[in-house]
Amino acid sequence: MPARTQTPLTPDETLVHASVGHVFGQAAASVANHRKNFVALHKIHLELSAYKEAVNKKGNKFKLTGERVFEKAFHQMFLKVVPLKKGEPSADRILKFVGGYIKFINEKAAENQTPHDNDDNDDTTASRFTAHLLRLLLKGFLSKDKNVRCRVLNSVAEMISHLGEIEEDIYADLRDALIQRATDKEINVRYQAVVCLAKLCHPDGLADDENEDMMVSFLLKRLAHDPSPEVRRAILYNVPVNQRTLPAILDRMRDTDTTTRKAVYSAVLEKNMSNQRELVVRNGLGDRELPVRAAAGTLMWAWLNADVEGLEGSDITLSAELLEQELVSFLSLFDLVESTVAADALLSVFAAKVETFDNLEFKDHYWDKLIPEKAFLARVFVEHCKNSKDNVRLEAMLPVVTSVAFRIQESYNLHVEQEFLLSNPDVDETERNNLEDEKMARELVMSELLKLAVNLDYSDETGRRKMFQLVRDMLRRESLPENVMAPCLDVMRTLSPTERDLIRLVVETVQDLRDSVHDDAEEDETVASRESPFVNSSPNTFSNQPADPDASFEESQLKAKPARKAIEDMSPEQRARVDRVDLRCLSLCIGMLERVNSTFEENLILDGVLRELIIPSVQKKDAVFRERGLKALGLCCLIARQLATRSIGLFMNQIPSSPINIRLTLVQSLFDIFMVHEDVVFKKQENNVEALTAFLLTHIETEQDPKVKATFCVGATKLVLSGMVTDVNVIKNLIKAYLSPITADNQELRQCLSFFLPMYSQSSPSNQKCMSDIFIHVFLDVCQDRKEAIGYDDTPPVVDSERVADMFLQWTDPLQLSHAIDATSSKAMKDEDECVQLDLAENILTTLFEKDLKVTIESEAPSFSYNPIVETPHGQFAHSPTFEGHRLQKCLAKFEATITKKFEKQLEHFSEEEFRKLNELNDLFQFLDSIIPLDDDEFIDIDVPRKGKKRRSESVNSTTTEDSGANSPLEKGKGRRPSKRARPSTSEGDNDGEDNHSTGQHSYGPALPTRTLPKRAAAGKKPIQVIVISSDSDEDEGKSRTRYKAKSGVRFRPSVKTEEAQLDDEISALLSNNARSPSVTETPFDSIMDDSAEEEDEVNESLLVQEQS
Repeated sequence: MPARTQTPLTPDETLVHASVGHVFGQAAASVANHRKNFVALHKIHLELSAYKEAVNKKGNKFKLTGERVFEKAFHQMFLKVVPLKKGEPSADRILKFVGGYIKFINEKAAENQTPHDNDDNDDTTASRFTAHLLRLLLKGFLSKDKNVRCRVLNSVAEMISHLGEIEEDIYADLRDALIQRATDKEINVRYQAVVCLAKLCHPDGLADDENEDMMVSFLLKRLAHDPSPEVRRAILYNVPVNQRTLPAILDRMRDTDTTTRKAVYSAVLEKNMSNQRELVVRNGLGDRELPVRAAAGTLMWAWLNADVEGLEGSDITLSAELLEQELVSFLSLFDLVESTVAADALLSVFAAKVETFDNLEFKDHYWDKLIPEKAFLARVFVEHCKNSKDNVRLEAMLPVVTSVAFRIQESYNLHVEQEFLLSNPDVDETERNNLEDEKMARELVMSELLKLAVNLDYSDETGRRKMFQLVRDMLRRESLPENVMAPCLDVMRTLSPTERDLIRLVVETVQDLRDSVHDDAEEDETVASRESPFVNSSPNTFSNQPADPDASFEESQLKAKPARKAIEDMSPEQRARVDRVDLRCLSLCIGMLERVNSTFEENLILDGVLRELIIPSVQKKDAVFRERGLKALGLCCLIARQLATRSIGLFMNQIPSSPINIRLTLVQSLFDIFMVHEDVVFKKQENNVEALTAFLLTHIETEQDPKVKATFCVGATKLVLSGMVTDVNVIKNLIKAYLSPITADNQELRQCLSFFLPMYSQSSPSNQKCMSDIFIHVFLDVCQDRKEAIGYDDTPPVVDSERVADMFLQWTDPLQLSHAIDATSSKAMKDEDECVQLDLAENILTTLFEKDLKVTIESEAPSFSYNPIVETPHGQFAHSPTFEGHRLQKCLAKFEATITKKFEKQLEHFSEEEFRKLNELNDLFQFLDSIIPLDDDEFIDIDVPRKGKKRRSESVNSTTTEDSGANSPLEKGKGRRPSKRARPSTSEGDNDGEDNHSTGQHSYGPALPTRTLPKRAAAGKKPIQVIVISSDSDEDEGKSRTRYKAKSGVRFRPSVKTEEAQLDDEISALLSNNARSPSVTETPFDSIMDDSAEEEDEVNESLLVQEQS
């Protein structure tokens, strides 16, 4: 009988590799057969897992030889696709197959697990294979090949959601490696790393683990600061949405990338978030990009459908009643007091689903019991019909005017009744809170109905008279809430034939209110004799005043004012009531002045209100009275030119010493006056402009409050864009405010200036020239801010110098001019200064010796414009003992060779002698001559590389006759350039180096002396000489004149004494310019209505006083 065949301890590796390779080959061909290949590969895996080798005699420990063979074969097949570049379809399918197989074997292991297999020490074939594969992949995280890192991380991303239970040390190593790869320089690597990290986070954020917190914090930091929008979107799509991550996710609504902002609404904020809805609506529907606004509108529709039971699709049409209920429920999610947010959300629903708007109906029963949401819905619907010019729908839905008037009257009376109940001290706290809620609801319903009444059809005379009587009587009641007065004035403006009638009505109302309170203070009236706070629907209620809204001013004159009781004689309660009524009257006047455009002279009835109410309020010490009084006075100045000219000094005087809220009102009023009355303020005397400029410079630089500072900057930008202010210092201060780290959180200021600065620069060539001239000053200020910020942890980050340079390059680009961009403009490519960036480069080379900056140089600019770029480095570096390093010399030579090669044609026919004859380059050559060393022993050796005949000039350090006689590259074989003369010798008898060669006169201008360079000394380099300026310098001055004897074609430095005198004159001029003070003496109030003086003289005096003080 033959012996029994024993099972081999080790499987056939060749057969295993062939079987596994066959499965991988099929998986690489198509994704459709992956499920079948999972089963086939798992069968091979299970068969091989049966191969075990005992390692002890007891047989309780085994060596898993079969699993090791399978892992080896699997790894060999997998590692073949790891080095392949991104975009290889077969490699992508293999990575997807590996991730799917890990999911498959862990699911099978979970299915086969029994309740007795819960011991933590027991592991399975799936867990061992997963751990072994992870260890292999972790080695690839540190590969130098970016393709390997990307493929390895892609594999981990495919399997990370299905790892099952793995060892703690492997999990920690994986987490740390992913955090390290999340900062990789490759975008694809970072993308896969943050996806893996996001999937490792706990879904609800409830895990009390320090490592979990660290991982979430890291992801949120990358979400905010990663430079790649793809990486930021990967975190958005995969990070769990919970209370901790939600604020960071909502911050991405302000992301710079449009697709990322859209992803916040379309992919993340699909669930209801009652505490964040208003922020989402405000940011989403207010976005500048249409796709983002559309995504936010779709989100609004999703919120609306979320409350509908059984609604499975957004295409289902709702009935009118159900739609009304859902819209009311939708509006209840918002604060209707901030009506812009809720209105924008509702309009987005109308735009996203037109059938919602079409199916909406307002029948008679809709108006019976109005709540704030229903009144708000009706008002927004009417305004939407009005804006879309859907008059047919509007006429069919709107109720009659009389019906709306009665609804308004009912709401007002309920409001008065609730106020009366609240005044009862016996009401308990719960009932008082309910009454407060009802009172606010009545106010909101009343306000929405009044806004709706503006768009009603007033062809019905009865309804028109009823509405006019109702609103006029409400305005005369002290119980009318102040937030409802503005809608009342809008209705009165609609019903009044002219602005003069509206002004008459408001002035009469103010007089009646003030007279009634003073009358009550004079005599002790009974409760029955006082006017009822309720509004009566009977027309006889208004018999004492004309009810016709068309009545003219002549038909209804003001009542004679009775004698009033002095304030000092009133009790504290009476004074409080008088102040309360005066504040109400000021609010009425402000609302009326905001709605009229006719001049003050056409409405002399305003003179009494100005003298008796507004000016006394300005003079009071109470902050509320001063603020409203100054606001009303500023509005009066907009329609009264003479009053404006006399009030400018008052406003400017009050700004430094006033509180923040009053200062803000003063600044706004002041800039409004400047914009409206430009001809009076700016076109009479230049001193006015100078005084205003000094005023702006002082406050833009010294103002501390962010809101007031932003208002100053906004006003200054308006004056600059309109051409009223042209001082370059104003532009400089605005740029400093824009770049200052102090204004980093002042979003209003930053947003305004980010729009203004490009618009100003690209509006005209002169503005670009201005920006080019001030670059150095701004750049140095930014550098100084950065130095001062060193060592302070709480200091905001300073703008990088590279970013500042990039902004100025964009602002000074001549191709970005508005008329240069517009191809149809007749001015296109004619007026722009193509040399503006050349001038900027010259200024940089002249000032910043140690800074490199690449600038855009136009190839079509005039030929003489390129020479400063070539000559300036020679003058600065070649003649400066500070720059003797070989590295700097090499950079200089490279820069010169690049410029010379690029603009060879423009520089071909020009030599330095010819350049010196150009008036445009006088300042440049004066600067170059001024930096020549004073001693012959000072030298600089610059080794300019030769490049055939394309060199700009012979080497400046050459001492041989061959070099001095070389052909000039500028002339390019068309003649020799005259060699440079030697520097005058310091010895008396050494006159051999003097050159008597003279050039003829040229039409470009008078001949200027050429620069001379010292020859290189054979001895060692001498230390830099320090020039000591003393008062006794006659002898030195005489020696200087002897040493630098005037010669033909030789430029020498001025004497030290002359330089001192010139410096003293400049300092004196600077001090005299800065001695002006922006303060203005206060204008007395008793002359505020004086009409005898000329208006231009008055405003000139106001501004000149400030300048002289």
